Amino acid sequence: MSRAIDLQSKRLAKQHELTGPQLVCLREIVRQQYTTPSGLAKAVSLSQGTVTGILVRLERRRLVERVRSNEDKRRIHVSVTERGRELVALAPSPLHERFSDRLGRLPEGEQAMIDWVMQRMVRLMEAEDVDAAPMWTTGPVDARPEEVANLFDSGPDSEDSECTASEDIALES
Repeated sequence: MSRAIDLQSKRLAKQHELTGPQLVCLREIVRQQYTTPSGLAKAVSLSQGTVTGILVRLERRRLVERVRSNEDKRRIHVSVTERGRELVALAPSPLHERFSDRLGRLPEGEQAMIDWVMQRMVRLMEAEDVDAAPMWTTGPVDARPEEVANLFDSGPDSEDSECTASEDIALES
């Protein structure tokens, strides 16, 4: 599973210069048409600070726009630019979406069996209290475009490669 996540992230980084969390945020903004940074953070289950960093990088690439609300000047609205929409259309679906779709098509008995095995694995790993993000990602969520393409050059087994639970591998609960 970790290898599949790593390979998906490498393809996304090399082909589209995006991290998984950046793509998830872009796709969510497209889905909502426009949102606020706090609304986006809730929708993708990332911290407000993380989402703000992602939005700064996406705005620099002219993939999103942030505009102050006319009704409440304290409020900021985020929307995807045409360039951002084109990128979302070209980018692959996040791995967790394809996995969820395929899992949902399995017979109920198989789903129950997989659920039991996964719960057993969580207990064996003593991970019952781990707060898992709603997506599978690899790589730092705050990578700049110039860093994304080279993000994985050192490889997962390299001494340069460090993993943290919040940034590198998050499993959908």
